[in-house]
Amino acid sequence: MDIGQRQTIVITGASGGLGAAIARRYAADGAAVGLIARRANELQALAAEHPAQYRLQSADVRDSATMRAAAEALSAAQGVPDIVIANAGVSIGTLTEAAEDEQAFRDVFEINVIGMMNTFQPYVAAMRARGHGVLVGIASVAGYRGLPGSGAYSASKAAVISYLESLRVELRGSGVSVITICPGYIVTAMTSKNPYRMPFIMSADTAASKIAAIIARRKPYAVIPWQMAVVARLMHVLPRWIYDPLAAKSGRKPRRGH
Repeated sequence: MDIGQRQTIVITGASGGLGAAIARRYAADGAAVGLIARRANELQALAAEHPAQYRLQSADVRDSATMRAAAEALSAAQGVPDIVIANAGVSIGTLTEAAEDEQAFRDVFEINVIGMMNTFQPYVAAMRARGHGVLVGIASVAGYRGLPGSGAYSASKAAVISYLESLRVELRGSGVSVITICPGYIVTAMTSKNPYRMPFIMSADTAASKIAAIIARRKPYAVIPWQMAVVARLMHVLPRWIYDPLAAKSGRKPRRGH
């Protein structure tokens, strides 16, 4: 189904940043959009922009029961979605040597990895039975190599990339597409605290347009923008004796409370 036709979309992490930008992108094309996020007030503010097209569910992606209930409510209201976008994610600077960062590690993995599985799980059987659907996971170029101070985030995004690949292979031939999208830097509240240079940074609206185009083409794997795709390929192939000293000098994301 091409963008512009009446589609049904579900997006997690939709209360702000990239998720809200993706929601606006599809709503502008007339889609029926289900919004899932923890921050109910922000969801309601977004929904006021297109009240006839948005349906809201306040839920935490870490809570599988709540996510299943949200999926049931949205499916009852607008049918089994054509596209589910697992966008909810968190980036927190972490240090293994800091005992107090244990919870930060848990939060990052539970939201970024388990939360993605909880997002997709309620829809897979229905999409398979129907014979079509698209599951989109927002990963990151940070999943290509380990970054200093980002052990939890880099590891979680590497796990997301592998998880989506496994899911894509599992669903091969079912009519259900699985798309992995690895953005570079995007202007959001999450990146606003980064104390280092962020090359090729995009606005959330620009990223949302690129993501919608990738989904329309059913491209199974993409890095955006294209400049970051080049960087990601280089990162992937650099030998450790070159990568390690270069990465060690890179900026580090602030830890929670620091």
